[in-house]
Amino acid sequence: MDGQSHKPHRQAKKSKDKKKEHTGAPNPKAFTFTNPGKLAKQAARTHDIREKRLHVPLVDRVPDEPAPRLVTIVGPPGVGKTTLLKSLIRRYAKETVSDPVGPITIVTSKKQRLTFVECPNELEAMVDIAKVADIVLLMIDGNYGFEMETMEFLNILAATGMPGNVFGVLTHLDLFRKPQALKDAKKRLKHRLWSELYQGAHLFYLSGVLNGRYPDREIHNLSRFLSVMKNPRPLVWRNSHPYSIIDNYRDVTHPTKIEEDEDCDRSIELSGYLRGTNFAAEGQRIHIAGLGDFTIASMEALPDPCPTPAMEQALAKASGKTGRRRLDEKDKRLYAPMADRSGLKITGDHIVITRENGFAFDKDAEDVERGEGEQLIIDLQGERRLLGQTDHGVKLFASGEEITQVSEEADTGRKSQRRARFAERDEWDDEELPEDEGFVSGDDLDGSDVETEFNEQKLGKMFRKDADKTQDEDIAFADSDSDLGSLSSADEGLDSDDDDDEDLDSDEEGAAVRWKDNMMQRAKMLHGKRQPYRAVDLARFMYDNSLSAKEALQKWRGEDVEEIEEDIEKEEDDTFFRRVGKEGDDDAGEDRYIPKFDYEALAGKWSTEDAIEALRTKFSTANLVDEAEGDEDDEGEDDEDGEDEDDDEGDGAFEDLETGESHGPEEAEYPEATLEAEREKNARRKEELKLRFEEEDREGFKNDKAVARREGGEEEFGEDDWYESQKAMLQKQLDINKSEFESLDETQRASVEGFGAGKYAKIILESVPAEFVNNFRAKIPIIVGGLLATEDRFGYVQVRIKKHRWHKKILKTGDPLIFSLGWRRFQSLPIYSISDSRIRNRMLKYTPEHMHCFGTFYGPLIAPNTGFVCFQSFSSANPGFRISATGTVLSVDESTEIVKKLKLTGTPSKIFKNTAFIKDMFNSPLEIAKFEGAAIKTVSGVRGQIKRALAKPEGHFRATFEDKILLSDIVFLRAWFPIKPHRFYNPATNLIGWQTMRSTGQIRRDEDLATPQLKNSQYRKIERATRRFNPLRVPRALAADLPFKSQIVQTKPQKKETYMQKRAVVLRGEEKKARDLMQKLTTIRKDVVAKRRAKKEEKRVEYKKKTAEIEERLQNKEKRESKAYWEREGKKRKPGDAGGGGGKRRK
Repeated sequence: MDGQSHKPHRQAKKSKDKKKEHTGAPNPKAFTFTNPGKLAKQAARTHDIREKRLHVPLVDRVPDEPAPRLVTIVGPPGVGKTTLLKSLIRRYAKETVSDPVGPITIVTSKKQRLTFVECPNELEAMVDIAKVADIVLLMIDGNYGFEMETMEFLNILAATGMPGNVFGVLTHLDLFRKPQALKDAKKRLKHRLWSELYQGAHLFYLSGVLNGRYPDREIHNLSRFLSVMKNPRPLVWRNSHPYSIIDNYRDVTHPTKIEEDEDCDRSIELSGYLRGTNFAAEGQRIHIAGLGDFTIASMEALPDPCPTPAMEQALAKASGKTGRRRLDEKDKRLYAPMADRSGLKITGDHIVITRENGFAFDKDAEDVERGEGEQLIIDLQGERRLLGQTDHGVKLFASGEEITQVSEEADTGRKSQRRARFAERDEWDDEELPEDEGFVSGDDLDGSDVETEFNEQKLGKMFRKDADKTQDEDIAFADSDSDLGSLSSADEGLDSDDDDDEDLDSDEEGAAVRWKDNMMQRAKMLHGKRQPYRAVDLARFMYDNSLSAKEALQKWRGEDVEEIEEDIEKEEDDTFFRRVGKEGDDDAGEDRYIPKFDYEALAGKWSTEDAIEALRTKFSTANLVDEAEGDEDDEGEDDEDGEDEDDDEGDGAFEDLETGESHGPEEAEYPEATLEAEREKNARRKEELKLRFEEEDREGFKNDKAVARREGGEEEFGEDDWYESQKAMLQKQLDINKSEFESLDETQRASVEGFGAGKYAKIILESVPAEFVNNFRAKIPIIVGGLLATEDRFGYVQVRIKKHRWHKKILKTGDPLIFSLGWRRFQSLPIYSISDSRIRNRMLKYTPEHMHCFGTFYGPLIAPNTGFVCFQSFSSANPGFRISATGTVLSVDESTEIVKKLKLTGTPSKIFKNTAFIKDMFNSPLEIAKFEGAAIKTVSGVRGQIKRALAKPEGHFRATFEDKILLSDIVFLRAWFPIKPHRFYNPATNLIGWQTMRSTGQIRRDEDLATPQLKNSQYRKIERATRRFNPLRVPRALAADLPFKSQIVQTKPQKKETYMQKRAVVLRGEEKKARDLMQKLTTIRKDVVAKRRAKKEEKRVEYKKKTAEIEERLQNKEKRESKAYWEREGKKRKPGDAGGGGGKRRK
């Protein structure tokens, strides 16, 4: 028992106290994929999500203070557009607008504004609104479903550019009586909208109308969604063009011109928020949709009529003024100049007050107390007459007298130029008067207080130094505010005579006018000279057209510019003074194309190598070769480890072998520290050059990554590095542009950069047709689109076009078609073609049914890849789908290459073996000469070639064929004839009335003209004569030599009749009786069958008559039921109401 071995005890487990504590890091084994397929799917999904957010980087042109977002309410008539607009206005602005017309801008949050526009039920307005809308609210009648106008607008959006925010709004849901029917209708319409837009498109539901508005909770949900929406990706067309939607319109034509001619061209003023890119300060070409192309006469930025609270706070912070509550604070929440807000319309600088019953003030009543407002309205009621046509006189002031006539002896004004008057005239001479007295020319406005910089002398006493606060003079009190003069001049310490001061102190009257002493000197010291060499002044002088280059440079340097005043009587215009340069001064023309130089002195200067070397060092790439060579030398020295340091070749040192003497410069012992410092200096210069090149090379052609890609090296960009680097590059360029323009003031910035997006501007146009003013309707939106330089040119535009699948008829070449391309809407005559084996563009008479084709028409040149949409007519009388075709622009060119297939036919006149004379194909030898060598062909397939024309008769030519042809063959030539589109461009000016070009079929239908029937174009029965061919005759010698299998077997006709031909059938007695009996039975049976058929036909007629009566009663019943149904349903929408304001729906 003692030697028994026991199993050793296991060690006890570690206690919980000694257990390793959890570090908090995620456990990698807990989140791994057990299925490799799932891992691959997850990786692919992650990569797809990352790739979907990558787009081609676009320049972000949204300014710091963007224009309000444009929310468009679109839908058929009677669907509730006006009710929704009123509800949204009530929700945001807490105000009720009885007639919401035109763009209405509302402040929705601290930094956001929305502009609501109701799109009328006109195709022209829908096309224009689709080009500028940021947010689209698509109104759909839930009880009726999608209508034609809704589908047309969606297809217009898809062709011209789909904005990122398109939402559906279902209305009239209170007409559903059963919940299940409502649920099914919502589901059906939602999926139908998803199929047109995208899966998951938002659809809002609006039920009944309470007190003329939709329920507050439903409107709150919609408005909340509009407020928190993000900015979508900008469209390419809007990101490269300036545009604006006009919310205020005014006719500023002089009233005298209108009274002289009511149809004269007008001058109009359009106001609105600028969007897109910048409008040019001068000469900006624009297109007003429905009106035409214009050049902006003048443009001016106005204060924002509807600023956000953030903008007001920023303005108050910049100006140092604290905001205060005013009575018109509520007006700033809503800006609707065209809408009627309780009978009050504020448009620009005038107010329009309207009342349904007019004003009941009695103008002729006397001894009636009236308020000031009543008296103003009574004065406005008077008819307007020109000066001199009134019976009463002219009263300039309310408290003045009426002037009926002016005597000839009365003072009619000044006879000479006005001159300044000073306090003590005797002390001044006429020669000492300043040249710029009265600021006559307008060029010396730099002495005014328009752009004053910081001047320590103009500060108040509390901001001055202690030494400047002491004053030895007594304060002179003036009798009036006008005698005080400039506050800064009273504080200036100017030199004056002590004796004169003592005299003035003793004299009370002198003390009153003491401030008038040395007025000219003080004015010159304060405002005579400006600080020279200011960048702001240089930019202003450069863009001043009244200054020459020399004068602008002198004014910028602070030098005095001499001005010569000429006699007023010699001036032809209304100005008093004009600037005249010195005669014979050759140096004054610094802005000439070729400046004048002393060419002999220049030739002598640049003949020396030192001057040329000094000029070469001024260029940025001058020392690149030297730097590269220096780098190679340094590397060579490093590689050789100093082996050539003792080599003195080339330094002028040599040794005389005969005498043993050494000649040349002594060896210079440079310390090693100096050499290292030189190398560090070179390395530093190389690094600076590299950084400078990378800064200047913004497109990345010389940086390391671009070089590596060109040399075929590996891509150094990471997964998202390239996308981020492109975005950073665009943002960096925007920051550079912004920093450059920040140093300029608003006027100079507008002249250089233009009027940027986000500003509220006033645009004045000249030579506008009077029909625009007479036919103006506030419900039609006015879109002003800026044109680029190339869009003013016209030429042939080649497009890829496809007939819309919902359009009923195919399109014919040459028929007029209305294009909506860019900002313009115009009518042109397209020619359709298709690529024929990639060799030529072959003309098509009609568009293909379900495929694209090419189209060429004459119109404005638009950038490629621009979408467009086509219509045959804008009329609402067309019951079908009005969009005819859609497509994109491929290229623009001044010429076209479209050919049409042309077949010329002829017949042979003489045939000799493989040669034939052809007639009836040409008319003259000249035509034949153009087609010499052309390939011809017969209908039977024999090919040939045109050789030469015959002398006589004219039009005949000789041709050769690959085989002998027959006289009955028809020879045809397949040629190509070039086609050019007609230069027809008819702009769609629907705002002033326009007439569309009608097709030939429309003209015949309108004029009731019969279609001409050409004889050769009529379809007729083809009668072909039967051709009889001769039998095949084989010679006997040839037939005898044929093999047995190919021998021709011909059966000879028998001379005697056969048995079957000569036999005769003779009936016997029994057989004759049987045949006779069968004939009689057959006759009886036929008679019975005929009677039975007649009887059935009579019954069938009675049955058809009875069936017709029953069917007629059923049709009448269906008509009555259908009429009653549509009488009930028709109250829901009125076809004649095109305004879009629906009334009450049935309950």
